[in-house]
Formats: sequence, C-alpha cells, structure tokens
Amino acid sequence: MTTYIELVGLLIILMLPFLYETSHIFRYYFKFLIYYGIVSFNSIILIPAFLFRPCDVRNLLWASTFCHRISTLIGLRWELRGKEHLEKDQACIIVANHQSSLDILGMFDMWHIMNKCTVVAKRELFYAWPFGLAAWLAGLVFIDRVRGEKARATLNEVNHKIKNQKIKLWVFPEGTRRNTGELHPFKKGAFHMAIDEQIPILPVVFSSYCTFLNDKKKILNAGNIIVTALPPIPTEGLTKDDLDELMERVHWIMSDTFKQSSTEILQRYATHSLNNKPQTSNNSNTPKLSPVRTPTTDIGGDFIKHSDAVASTKTVFDENDYQDMMVVKKSTTLIH
Repeated sequence: MTTYIELVGLLIILMLPFLYETSHIFRYYFKFLIYYGIVSFNSIILIPAFLFRPCDVRNLLWASTFCHRISTLIGLRWELRGKEHLEKDQACIIVANHQSSLDILGMFDMWHIMNKCTVVAKRELFYAWPFGLAAWLAGLVFIDRVRGEKARATLNEVNHKIKNQKIKLWVFPEGTRRNTGELHPFKKGAFHMAIDEQIPILPVVFSSYCTFLNDKKKILNAGNIIVTALPPIPTEGLTKDDLDELMERVHWIMSDTFKQSSTEILQRYATHSLNNKPQTSNNSNTPKLSPVRTPTTDIGGDFIKHSDAVASTKTVFDENDYQDMMVVKKSTTLIH
C-alpha cells in the first residue's frame, strides 16, 4: 500500500513540470498557491515574534523581509519610481489603485522604503487565519465596510495615531479590486481622514496588469509592473467643502499616471514579443516577420497603426487565438 502511494506521489511530482508548461490554468492556480501558501506559512512563523510587540506597524517590516521574494518565484518584477516620496519620515495617507491581491506583493517589495506603514483592509480578511491574526498583530487596520458608522469610528481612532507617530496609512480608495484597465471612482474615507488631521495625500499608481494577468481566463504569466509614487498633495487649510475637489484632483492625477505607465508597459511588451517572434525567409533570403491574421479588436489606434507586427502582439488575453488580442475593457483609456 505504501509503495502504491509513493508511486502515485512520484507520478504527480513528475507531471508538475509538464502541467506547468502546457496549461495556463494550472500555472495560474499553482502560482497563487505558492503566493498564499508562503504568506500563510510565514504568518505561522511570525505570530510568536509579533506577540512581543503586538499591533506595532514595524512588524510588517519582518513580514515583508520574508515575503518579498514571492514575486521572484512567480515571475513578477516591480519597478519603483518616486522612491524619495515614500521614504520621507512623515505621516500621510497613501492612496493606490487596486487591481488584484498581487498588489500586496508590490507593497512587500517596497515596505522597507516606507518603513512605518500600515494598511486599511476589509474585516473579512481578519478571519482568514493564520494570515488574519498575523496581520492584526502587525498593525493592520480592519474595517467593517457593511457598517459604515463603525468603519468611520475605527478610522477616526486610527487617524490621530498615525499623525502623532508619523505612520503612513495605505488605502485602496476604489474599495474593490478590479483589473479592468481604468481607475474607478473613489470612496471618500481616505480623503476625510487627510482633511481631518491636515496630513498629505500621497498617490501611488500600479501600471496595468493586462500583459500578464487575466482572472477570467485564469492566466498569470511573468510580468513587469511600474509603481509610481507621486509627490504628496498637501491638505493644510482644506475643509470638508474642499473634499470633492480634492478627490477629483487626486483621481485625475492618478488616472493620467496610470495611462502613461500602462502605455509604457504595453509598448515594452509589444517590442519584446516582436523581437521574439519567429522569422521566415522569402525568395531573396531577406528575413521578414511571419504573416499573422489581423485582429478584430484594437487597443488604441496610435499604438498599433504603425506596424502590423505590433498589431499582432498577443497578451494574456489571447493565449490561444488572435481574436481576443490585447483586449482590455475600455482599453483605449490606456493609450489616449
């Protein structure tokens, strides 16, 4: 019986490389299993250490030291711009766009730069033990999004603390993560907090994940992400009457940066794909790109009209055919 189980186990192990290389669905789940598995394992290891200074945001530096290597394992590379804004020893509200749980890996990659930083997270994550318990001991702020008044009371309690202790509070103002190629409307909580304590808003923008992630089709490939930390936006002298204008200003700045950095990533992706495309020879022995079928969808005229080869570039949205090539909902917002 033992021998049979060992043979089955060996067969499964031998099949893993084949499945990883041939099935994008297997690769998608396998990478997320690595991600969540390592985070959970590290949570178990770190909980005893966190108990020596419970709810101290500096505990997150230990967590990031253990977890930031996950990005390398699953093939993600984070390119940080505007580092000088994050490393300032100041209290601020960091507002960032939210596309996937992979955003947390980007945060792990730069936590040592931010130093004292914590995150506002939905209360449901607290019950995802061991991660939830470790996160609470590391000083994460859990809010009940269903009970709005209770959430505001929690944030008000935290607000004064972050100002006095010069802590950076990371908030995803869109609320729900959505990888749709655009910034969604912001909720008001983070901006209320900034005005209440007269501390700056510091926008952080992750470029689009469209070249490597598609949750609907279960695709997660290797990819590069530009993370841009923008100059802090002061709130001194602002009142509640200025709230909507502040939100609109921050949303516009972040949206513009998102378009620019996402366009750069798409252009890099197109260039890389073009350089790695197999070539054929004509009668004059002049190398040329192999012919491709013209896609039925477009990501923005200015990006693809200059070259049929660029137009034929595939992203994770069309791993098996050209018909879904470079499709991102409202993707023209990335270009124009």
